[in-house]
Amino acid sequence: MLTKKEKIAYGLGDTASNIIFQTVMLFLTFFYTDIFGISPAVVGTLFLVVRIIDAITDPLMGALTDATRTQYGSYRPYLLWLALPFGIISVITFTTPDLSPNGKIIYAFATYTLLMLVYTAINIPYSALGGVLSRDPNERVSIQSYRFVFGMLGGLLVTSCTLPLVAWLGGGNNALGYQLTMVAMSCLGVGLFLVCFRFTKERVVAPQQHTLNMKAQMATLWQNGPFRILCAAALMLLTSMVLRTTLAIYYVKDVLGVGHLVTEFITLGMIGNILGCACAQPLSKRIDKKTAYIYLQYISAAISCIAFWLTGEQLIMAFMVYFLWCFFTQMATPLLWAKMADAIDYGQWQNGQRLTGLVYASVVFFIKMGLALGGAIAGWLLAYYGYQANTELSEATQHGILTSFTLYPAIGSVIVALIMRHYLLDNNAVQQITSDLANRSNIKKEQYGHHL
Repeated sequence: MLTKKEKIAYGLGDTASNIIFQTVMLFLTFFYTDIFGISPAVVGTLFLVVRIIDAITDPLMGALTDATRTQYGSYRPYLLWLALPFGIISVITFTTPDLSPNGKIIYAFATYTLLMLVYTAINIPYSALGGVLSRDPNERVSIQSYRFVFGMLGGLLVTSCTLPLVAWLGGGNNALGYQLTMVAMSCLGVGLFLVCFRFTKERVVAPQQHTLNMKAQMATLWQNGPFRILCAAALMLLTSMVLRTTLAIYYVKDVLGVGHLVTEFITLGMIGNILGCACAQPLSKRIDKKTAYIYLQYISAAISCIAFWLTGEQLIMAFMVYFLWCFFTQMATPLLWAKMADAIDYGQWQNGQRLTGLVYASVVFFIKMGLALGGAIAGWLLAYYGYQANTELSEATQHGILTSFTLYPAIGSVIVALIMRHYLLDNNAVQQITSDLANRSNIKKEQYGHHL
């Protein structure tokens, strides 16, 4: 049984991660188009191209963490080693040097690539750490609930403080404001990663097993059916979620016509995220995790569709619908991450190979593919519908933003629900696998003692 102190310490690691993750989702497209002066189409392409690099680095990082053996464990050390580089590169990404148009594009590609590389290098071991804190399936949901509540608190910090800090620190110079805001955010993030490192402990150790090469590990992993389902669901989920959150600023500013309320809108959504994550564990105690996840996706889709019919005159309703969408969407998030640990157990039960780091790395790769696709599609849609920064938009452009913000993400949520219908590991199956693994472990211990 983990203490609340350790769960909070683990959660603070996601607070640190979300300072960057939420900033990228909410503000980076806007920063590139309206502050740095890059066209939306180029921004969309930028987000997608960087994912090609992740196709190589994500599984390599997962295999590296599984092979790491130190006095601190396999996954915790990376929080110590990479916290400071992560903070520094975050600041550099939101820095705007005076360059030519092509120079700006090159700089954006280079710095965003570095940011995603270091994000991979610290977030994959952090994510895997959540799978080795406990073997108890119920504790895993609790761990992930703490993680995402505190992660969303980091997001709340981003939504409520970023634009005010940009205005205050920049003194009218938004480019400088973003840079100094990221300095403050990054310093906090570095400290929180170190707290996470200091107050957590790895308890689930991979059994002694024959070391497979990378190709064999990937082949073994791909035999894991629940893992494949989670990858597909994660890709579609993040694509639709990021499309919606990326366009939130444009929706408030250009569709609702209340640009001065952007901070209040996204902050209310983040409060919904936090409350939704907090409700995940109580929900999982009453309803099977698979069933709950599927119905939460249908609810999110319905709520997203409702927003399509709202106008600027129905401002309060528009705000509340966004709050409810965030609430139900994020209630499902801890359930998804708890399922990853279940899929790892399934792989060990199936073939004796416990590939913790590689499973998390691979799912995180599909999550980041979704992050990239969502951001890319948002940029391409803005360009397709004729968006021009700092100009009055046509009715067709406003309608295009509205459609992209509401109906397209709803379709994505429905697809996620349909994918998860094929997921094998309901609560009964997970309990049986956990029991079988415990029995195998006890038999090996008895055999080992007998040979002694």
